[in-house]
Amino acid sequence: MTEVRRRGPRAIVSFVLIGALAGFLSGLFGVGGGTVIVPLLVLLVGFSQRFGAGTSSAAILPTAAVGVVSYATQGQVDWIAGLLIAAGAVVGAQIGVRLLHILSETVLRWIFVGFLVVVIVSLFLIVPSRDAMLVIDGLNGTALVLLGLLTGILSGLIGVGGGIVVVPVLMLLFGVSDLVAKGTSLLMMIPTSISGTVANFRKRNVDFVAAGCVGLAACAMTPLGAWVAHLVDPQLGNVLFAVFLLIIAAQMAQKAITAARTSA
Repeated sequence: MTEVRRRGPRAIVSFVLIGALAGFLSGLFGVGGGTVIVPLLVLLVGFSQRFGAGTSSAAILPTAAVGVVSYATQGQVDWIAGLLIAAGAVVGAQIGVRLLHILSETVLRWIFVGFLVVVIVSLFLIVPSRDAMLVIDGLNGTALVLLGLLTGILSGLIGVGGGIVVVPVLMLLFGVSDLVAKGTSLLMMIPTSISGTVANFRKRNVDFVAAGCVGLAACAMTPLGAWVAHLVDPQLGNVLFAVFLLIIAAQMAQKAITAARTSA
C-alpha cells in the first residue's frame, strides 16, 4: 500500500531545512546526511521509518556528488579505495532494501538507534590524523570491498549513505587521514545511493518531491560544510558530531518506546 504523503508550504519548508542541515553535516563530516534526513522526516513531517529511509537514499545522491567535488579539488579523495568500497556497497544496498521490507517498523527504529550508538562510541576511539595515507594491497582491497558490502546493507536498510560507517572505519582500522576518509566516503555513496534508490523505486518507497527538495537544499550547504571541516580541529569535530547523534538516537528511542506501548 502506498503511503500518504504530506504536502503544502509547511512540508516544503521542512524539506528544505532538513536538506540544509544534512548538506552542511555532509560536507563537514563526510556523511551522506541520512542520519539527519531519516529521523527528521519521521519526526517533523510524519514519514514512516521505512518511507523516510527510501526517500533519504534518493536525496543523498546529489549531496554526495557535490561533496566529492568539494574534497577532490583539495586532493582529498582516494579514488581507488572509493571504487572498491562502492563495488561492495552496490550489492549490499540491494540486500538492505530487501530486509527493509521484511523487518517491522519497531525493529527498524531500534536498529537505527543501535547503529547510532555504535557510531557515537567509535567517534571517541578515533584520533584523526591529517597526514595519514592508505596503502592498497590485496588484503586491504578485499577488506574495503567487505566494508562496502556492510555499508551497502546499512544504506538500504536505514537510508544512510554509509559515511558514518566508512569514515570512522577508514580512520580507525585503515589509518586514513580524516579529510581523505570523508572525501572517499562521499565518492562511494554515489553508486550506493543510485542502487538503493532504484530498488526503493521499484517498491514505491520513495517520495521524489521530498527527495528533490532535501537534495537541492543539501547541495547548497555541502561546500560550506567541507570548507568548515578544514578549519575545525578534528577531535573537536568528532565530539560535536557525537553529541548531535546522541540527541537523534534519544529521540528515535523515545518514538520506538511510545510505538511499542501503543501497540501493547
